[in-house]
Amino acid sequence: MKFQQQTVQCLSPSGLHRMAYTEWGDRHNPRVLVCVHGLTRNGRDFDALAEAMSGHYRVICPDVVGRGQSARLRDPAGYAVPQYVADMVTLIARLGVERVDWVGTSMGGLIGMALAAQEGTPVGRLVLNDVGPVITVEALHRIATYVGMDPTWNTFAEALAYVKLVSAPFGPLTEAQWWTLTENSVGQRADGRWGFLYDPQIAAPFKAAFADQDIDLWPVYERITGPTLAIRGAASDLLPRATWQQMGERGPRAVLAEIADVGHAPMFFDEAQISVVREFLLAA
Repeated sequence: MKFQQQTVQCLSPSGLHRMAYTEWGDRHNPRVLVCVHGLTRNGRDFDALAEAMSGHYRVICPDVVGRGQSARLRDPAGYAVPQYVADMVTLIARLGVERVDWVGTSMGGLIGMALAAQEGTPVGRLVLNDVGPVITVEALHRIATYVGMDPTWNTFAEALAYVKLVSAPFGPLTEAQWWTLTENSVGQRADGRWGFLYDPQIAAPFKAAFADQDIDLWPVYERITGPTLAIRGAASDLLPRATWQQMGERGPRAVLAEIADVGHAPMFFDEAQISVVREFLLAA
């Protein structure tokens, strides 16, 4: 497993910040794949997928600002899709390419949708992993119960047990995969305790904007024109089956794929899941 850790300087209304990313494959390859993670996750979630695709692409896996190795915003009001899209435009400019393919899990899919819907978008092929144009109020309530929490643990083993519990919807993983997932999700703090690698303030704009109704992004989705793949965890509570099916009929008329025995969201840790993405991205 070989990657390089890089950073790019981005701008928000409250000042400059560094966004970290891992880079896989030949950096001179003009074919670029950007993989963007979910709300409280980070770019290392894509290690297995990035390694598998690095023979075909230069693969870039950013830590969205406030997560992983990236800096935190001075003003938490900036933790929202417009800032994330602006940061990704800066990242793509740094990469020196006109076009990228995109894999986005959950929040990363929302960022991808927003960018792919723009006139003159740099996004070519778009993979939406367990996210779509409707976020139900039930899913929003579930997210509100955990986002912004900042639990800490005395030992890595305690952190591992907690990650296994809260990440059970990711599906059946091996012990080694759970270990890797946890190792990339937590860090040891100055007091010796372990905690998640994200700013708890990412919850501030989410909770400030929370309304007791579904979020409807169909107008955004229907502006997407590029080839799109919509992947759904068969037990997902974030992407309703009816919405997922409509994604195949509206807008870009996405190719549909469903992953058995997984909720929110497939992690692309095994060959069966990786092959779903590979076949779509490399299709003629």
